[in-house]
Amino acid sequence: MQIAAPQIGLGDALLVIDVQNDFCEGGALAVQGGAAIMPLINGLAERFSTVIATQDWHTPDQISFASNHAGKAPFTQIEVAYGPQMLWPDHCVQGTPGADFHLDAAPAVNKALAVIRKGYNPAVDSYSGFYENDHRTATGLAGLLRDLGVKRVFLCGLAYDYCVRFTAEDAVREGFEAVVIADACRAIAPDTAATAKASFSALKIAEIAAADLIPHS
Repeated sequence: MQIAAPQIGLGDALLVIDVQNDFCEGGALAVQGGAAIMPLINGLAERFSTVIATQDWHTPDQISFASNHAGKAPFTQIEVAYGPQMLWPDHCVQGTPGADFHLDAAPAVNKALAVIRKGYNPAVDSYSGFYENDHRTATGLAGLLRDLGVKRVFLCGLAYDYCVRFTAEDAVREGFEAVVIADACRAIAPDTAATAKASFSALKIAEIAAADLIPHS
């Protein structure tokens, strides 16, 4: 779904999703081109009065780590108590450099009013900035946005096909309008990126380019 270039107002917020070292080149779960979007995200942050960041914040015994399942490899799927769960390489472990925000995203992160940490319960993974993967445990993001008077969220960051996707979907379910800034995101894989795009279309989640918000970007 495409929309005309939006005007940013007081009811808008920028959600900066998981711009962490482990999701960038050289990281444990690197997304191709991840580091390259950081300057664009910084430029976007300058345009918003309300910026909120999310941060994967796992423990070593996280259920989604393949290393915690004997004989299982990363990027395979298992069944857990809350449903299907993809297995990942160990990543964004609390207190490690991989969990830190990428230095090139410092201007955007420093502007953030809050950092929503997610995935810290070892028994439940978390993609969405609003809910853990059990779809019941809230992070507090929805309440924060409502308290701030936010009606519409713009999303950027990593990865388009997982944490950006599920945060955007939950934003709509929580009653917010959601807009994905597509070129300020990067995806893990083409097939899951296509699934995310189809989901956005079905939920009427708009996709725009950063240039729609930043002159000459």
